[in-house]
Amino acid sequence: MPAPQCFEPDEMTTQRYNARETEPRWQKAWADKAIFETRNDDPRARYYVLEMFPYPSGRIHMGHVRNYTMGDALARYKRAKGFNVLHPMGWDAFGMPAENAAMQNKSHPATWTYANIATMKAQLKSMGLSLDWSREIATCDPSYYKHQQAMFLDFLANGLVERKVSKVNWDPEDQTVLANEQVIDGRGWRSGALVEQRELTQWFLKITDYSEDLLSALDGLDRWPEKVRLMQKNWIGRSEGLQVRFALAPQTTPQGENELTIYTTRPDTLFGAKFMAIAPDHPLAQAAAARDPALAAFIEDCKRTGTALEAIETAEKKGYDTGIRALHPFDPHWELPVYVANFILMDYGTGAIFGCPGHDQRDLEFADKYGLGVVPVVCPEGADPETYMIDEIAYDGDGRMINSRFLDGLTVAQAKEEVARRLESEVRGNMPVAERKVNFRLRDWGVSRQRYWGCPIPVIHCETCGVVPVPKKDLPVKLPEDVTFDKPGNPLDRHPTWRHVACPQCGREARRETDTMDTFVDSSWYFARFTDPWNETAPTTRSEVDRWLPVDQYIGGIEHAILHLLYSRFFVRAMRKTGHAGLDEPFKGLFTQGMVVHETYRDTEGAYVLPSEVRIGGEGEARHAVSLSTGEPIRIGPIEKMSKSKRNVVDPDDIIADYGADTARWFMLSDSPPDRDVIWTEEGVQGAGRFVQRVWRLVNEVAAKAPASAPPARYGEEALAVRKAAHRALAAVDADLERLAFNRCVAHVYTLANALGTAVAAEGAPAEGMPQALREAATILVQLIAPMMPHLAEECWSALGAAGLVAEAAWPAADPALLEDDTVTLPVQVNGRKRADLTVPKAAAQNEIEAAVLALDAVQRALEGKPVKKIIVVPGRIVNVVV
Repeated sequence: MPAPQCFEPDEMTTQRYNARETEPRWQKAWADKAIFETRNDDPRARYYVLEMFPYPSGRIHMGHVRNYTMGDALARYKRAKGFNVLHPMGWDAFGMPAENAAMQNKSHPATWTYANIATMKAQLKSMGLSLDWSREIATCDPSYYKHQQAMFLDFLANGLVERKVSKVNWDPEDQTVLANEQVIDGRGWRSGALVEQRELTQWFLKITDYSEDLLSALDGLDRWPEKVRLMQKNWIGRSEGLQVRFALAPQTTPQGENELTIYTTRPDTLFGAKFMAIAPDHPLAQAAAARDPALAAFIEDCKRTGTALEAIETAEKKGYDTGIRALHPFDPHWELPVYVANFILMDYGTGAIFGCPGHDQRDLEFADKYGLGVVPVVCPEGADPETYMIDEIAYDGDGRMINSRFLDGLTVAQAKEEVARRLESEVRGNMPVAERKVNFRLRDWGVSRQRYWGCPIPVIHCETCGVVPVPKKDLPVKLPEDVTFDKPGNPLDRHPTWRHVACPQCGREARRETDTMDTFVDSSWYFARFTDPWNETAPTTRSEVDRWLPVDQYIGGIEHAILHLLYSRFFVRAMRKTGHAGLDEPFKGLFTQGMVVHETYRDTEGAYVLPSEVRIGGEGEARHAVSLSTGEPIRIGPIEKMSKSKRNVVDPDDIIADYGADTARWFMLSDSPPDRDVIWTEEGVQGAGRFVQRVWRLVNEVAAKAPASAPPARYGEEALAVRKAAHRALAAVDADLERLAFNRCVAHVYTLANALGTAVAAEGAPAEGMPQALREAATILVQLIAPMMPHLAEECWSALGAAGLVAEAAWPAADPALLEDDTVTLPVQVNGRKRADLTVPKAAAQNEIEAAVLALDAVQRALEGKPVKKIIVVPGRIVNVVV
């Protein structure tokens, strides 16, 4: 990438700012004074700002630059405001990519991981981030996961961990369980292999114990984006409904079963029922399959669909008529066919439903496929019940009941209540036919993973004693280093010695648990560990975790809106129950930044090309691209998220080397609102670079023209205008930094720089107090840019001869008197019709206002020579001339 031309010819009057020389020097100055290391015994008010820590993949990307620049600007601002700021950094270091790299490179995952950490740490330091590196953690370090294992044992002792058989997504190539979100179009997200459903014995964290609490507490998170709260509400998925016991015709069931229990949120639509559907792994389906090979084959086919709700919803709806018949609860002569269906989940509700095609789109598609018919039972208001029909779209709205016998004419709500009342009062086998139930979509969190590079689950399996917790004195259970990755599967399963251990209770031969924890566990409490990472005896220091948490401002991508944030919210509740913390919520404020996007480029053969390999020319419709190496035309494609696959990535190292970190930081904060995507353009970066040079020139010119001196007795009008511009920019930036409105802060800084530049360039004798006003404005300008362009700010601070480091300076206070306008603009009317505006001093007397009004050309034209009867002045509001 060619070096940018960052200044105009007239800027040569001041030596060009050299970021390449300056930035490392100031980074060393900060490090030497350790000014970003946070002391827990500091008596000042605390403020905790945290960005989601990165996975050490090998290189930071521009998304990292944006994310960490936002957090750093806030951290620096809060320090200047007098807070004891905690701004730590660590590494989310376990996971499959390290194992894959180990297989490809014939190395160890730890070697790959720690090499990547070293590289990325150097890159982050080159950005000038005000991080407390003394608290650095890596989740793959035994000093971290030792405490995670201790908490797991505490959770187990307190009934928050369960081991049970469950249906899982199994990647046959990576030979591991996949979370639902890791199954894409039925394939493993890394291997691309077709995912299978298997039943495995897994470890679960009982997040469902907190379903209601996690849901209701969302309303109190008023500093979270509403879209994130809504996503979590939908994921938790609370529903109120009716659990109904349908009688079965015993002669049709495989073993004489006599009932099928379903859960429904729409009991009002019972008279629209056309079929029953059960999950492939429902006990009734399994019993029927035992004597029906075709059904057994159908169930096997269903297992090739992932367990994710989205995968099931989007898959083709398939069913198999078992021959079993259910009896309608209001009509024993009304038989409903029972199907095994691939879209029914065993772990939601009861694993069985009744299908009402008229009012559920999924049921309608299924009924159409198998010719089951459709009868509408809810008629929209205004539609004719006699002629109302359902065609291709099911109706799921409100209305009045039709075709529903004793429910006809009732509203949906009334019908739900009437159905519940009748079925609750009906008894079969000493039990009511139905009962009201609250259900949640949220399932318990399966944390078992069949891989090496993760936190070992600290339990031992003994044939005599069963599952035995590892004694805490024996923690950490460390991963063995002598493993091989020459074949798929979990190396811990085939390790010759590691898994063999004596039972802590009976001393007999036993074996270690070879599953490791889901990496989401690692990231569900790291923010708590940061509060005192030196505590070797416990996961947290209770006094510190309770003082620092919740995190005042958490910053990260919207892609973590559900799982990471939900799991973290559960974790602090579990930590509260086990005494490791005393709070309910981990993050007081949450900000989800937009992505960094870039144009895509393709060569004549359709292959993607890096931006650094392209030269752009022309503007508008004439804009075009050519290859730097061959000169051949390059097709400019759509703007998309930066990704390696599209090759529309920009290397932060290149940007920092060519322009400096401050230029990259400034562009990231200036281009668009921080919650929206930012479009990376070469022109935008060059503009940011020019502004860096402009600020440097301005400050040096002020330093030369206006040496430090005592304040004058009074300020002339021009000098006062400069002071007002500075203090108004200060007040505006102050307010917008609190709101994380960084792009607005940048706009205020531009406004101040323009005002200062105009004053510096003014010719003639300076107004009274102008040198002092210029120096004050330049000093404020430097402090305003300090959170966003800290290296440039330090260099400018030094050029002004200010004491110490700007990183340690207190935030300036805006003078309220300079924020007030001393003039007022009044609309001027002639006989009630507006003719002009008049700006006058606020203290102007009425006779002065009247004279000024009559001197206006627009008023004179409107008067047409007629005499004025009177002038009505409403102070501060309006003037009306009556003729």
